[in-house]
Amino acid sequence: MDNLGAGYVLQVRLEIRCLSTACNWALRGCLLVCVLAFLASVAQLVAAQPAPPAPQARFVVVLDAAHGGNDTGGRLANGQLEKNFTLAMSARLRSLLAARGIQVVTTRDSDATVEPDKRAEIANHAAAHACLSLHASQSGSGVYLFASSLAPADPTRFPAWKTAQAAWVTRSIKLAGVLNAALLNAGMSVTLSRTSVPAMDSMTCPAVAVEITPELNAKHDTIAGLDNKDYQARVAAALAAALLEWRTEDRQP
Repeated sequence: MDNLGAGYVLQVRLEIRCLSTACNWALRGCLLVCVLAFLASVAQLVAAQPAPPAPQARFVVVLDAAHGGNDTGGRLANGQLEKNFTLAMSARLRSLLAARGIQVVTTRDSDATVEPDKRAEIANHAAAHACLSLHASQSGSGVYLFASSLAPADPTRFPAWKTAQAAWVTRSIKLAGVLNAALLNAGMSVTLSRTSVPAMDSMTCPAVAVEITPELNAKHDTIAGLDNKDYQARVAAALAAALLEWRTEDRQP
């Protein structure tokens, strides 16, 4: 009786252990199925989400306020100095561009003397997509746009100082065309030309010198002088619109 009992108990225990092992594997199988189903649901959810927008490449504009410090530039109406006018125009234009998400680098933010080579160095270090060298004159009518007079040349690995702009002059002429269109659209008189500007000739980016003069009518009467705030605002707004257009063209393949 004791031996039979012991054998019976042993047999029952073996059956229970076998049953537990089978349940364990069954539970593992169910858990695996649930995990796979969950992962599949997550994958579908992720696939359904729209892809995040690709980050836009940086677009940098350099504003070069001509003259400054000991270099006063020309004398404008009402005793105004060119160096003060160009600095004020640079600040106005910088504000317009920054509000439109354009990164702006300036060659000077105060009444400081900045040598031509330093101006070019700032523009080249910024890897600018455009540089406007701002000038003003009491003689003339409307806005004058100057691209470098250097002959176009193929880019080189180490561009020579003083003639580096040669590899960019074609792009600079195109930038002048965009500026010209925006200014004309704003109802201004525009003159396109080519000249040698020491700072600009050493720049490795599209660069245009912008000389602002009083606005005259057909009889050469002054409609708006350089001290006219509305005139300044119109010129700045047109230049900002042109640079926005240039940003679009610059990003096209």
